[in-house]
Amino acid sequence: MVLALTVAREDQGLARVGAMTCEVTAAPAQDPALDGPLEAAARAVQSGAGLDTGPARSLYRAIGLDPTRTRPSSEALLRRVLRGEALGRINTLVDLCNWCSLEVQLPYGLYDLDRVRPPVEVRRGRPGEEYAGIRKDVVHLAGRLVVADADGPFGNPTSDSARTMVTIEARRILVVVFGPATMATAAMGRVLDMTTARLAEFARGRETWRWVS
Repeated sequence: MVLALTVAREDQGLARVGAMTCEVTAAPAQDPALDGPLEAAARAVQSGAGLDTGPARSLYRAIGLDPTRTRPSSEALLRRVLRGEALGRINTLVDLCNWCSLEVQLPYGLYDLDRVRPPVEVRRGRPGEEYAGIRKDVVHLAGRLVVADADGPFGNPTSDSARTMVTIEARRILVVVFGPATMATAAMGRVLDMTTARLAEFARGRETWRWVS
């Protein structure tokens, strides 16, 4: 599937955005094949592996958010692991993206493509825009960087919407990675390469489309 995805003209230059679609097979929570990799990733962080939160924080500052008050989802994962908590287990696809996000310290968005109505645009949230979040009542979006389709916003670098959340029934997914504008296109490409490889290994994923802003 070739997805129509753009960055709003007035918001170009704020971020480096990478996106891909993939056909997958999702397994239920606690997929044992991921036990070892996720535990190893957590141990590496807890043993002092240096992970740079600077790029995600610079992305937030560029859009006018204080990253110490509204944390990128990648840093929230990191802080959880540093407290000695395990990476939460949801399902294969969510767990894989959390693993990738933790290691590269960039926010990931993961969406059920069959719940998305193209065209898709990355832009700033407009006054009054909000959605029901995953495990949250309402996520307010005014001024934030969002991913929106024909029905309105469904994702942002802090918390995604319940409308497009990925469950074990998902068979086509959209992955969006948010980086700072200073991030090289090739570097974002390597992040997507890693994500695709892990989806192929653990979810029989087949990448069908890719785009980097």
